[in-house]
Amino acid sequence: MSTIPSKSSNAALPGCPTPALERFQRHKVASSDTLESIAQRYNLTPTTITLMNPDLRNRRVAVGSEILIPPYDGIVVEVPRGQTWREVAAKYKIRADALFEINGCEKDPRVVFVPQGNSSRSRPVNDSTTASTPVKLTGYPLPENARVALPYGWQINPSTSEVFFHSGVDLLAAVGTSVQAIAPGTVVFAGNQGTYGNLVIINHVGKIQSRYAHLQNIKVSVGQQVKQKDEIGTVGTTGKPTSTQPHLHFEIRSSSDLGWVAKDPKQYMQP
Repeated sequence: MSTIPSKSSNAALPGCPTPALERFQRHKVASSDTLESIAQRYNLTPTTITLMNPDLRNRRVAVGSEILIPPYDGIVVEVPRGQTWREVAAKYKIRADALFEINGCEKDPRVVFVPQGNSSRSRPVNDSTTASTPVKLTGYPLPENARVALPYGWQINPSTSEVFFHSGVDLLAAVGTSVQAIAPGTVVFAGNQGTYGNLVIINHVGKIQSRYAHLQNIKVSVGQQVKQKDEIGTVGTTGKPTSTQPHLHFEIRSSSDLGWVAKDPKQYMQP
């Protein structure tokens, strides 16, 4: 029987996606199943399934057997001794931040899941505001232009001096400052979420998502339709902000075969 690959003992950071290695499923083969039909059911390629299940012979699946099903196309890679996951990302030509998040934001994983394939295999987002055509989305999450305390990308944590990937931008603002939706959309999360503290997530057209973290108050609810500049909460210091100064942590993410992947918010923000 196939075994689910073991993951690093390092715990994933709160607020990060569940590591891909913890999202494997087991599929019990039915009499009507073929390798191709199983792959189609889980939106995978047959090659992915055979790579994850070396016991399969000549692409045949035995009725009653259990096979491992990864969350998406990819391979499990053991990080070579003396190397880091960043070098694995470079070898397989995948964005380092995407590999980082897909493996639960672990600091030093020794086994990682490397996604493969293209965005045309993306799973649809179940939201009425999603559109198949890319849409230019611009706006600003605060009433006035704010100074950036910490930009998007690889940064040095001012509290710990450790290098980390900052998936959004921190905008300095006083506690209680109104936080606004940057564009029309549907609220898909409104509550406390680990290091993010009080968090609001809005899905927009074009498979774009905006996130507003460390809020003092939340003024919207899940399922609510919002318009651009609607107040969704106020600036706070909840969660575990990277900066000691009050700020709004703001993210933009896009839907892809890697899940909701962080994008540089700068190209979406227009005061």
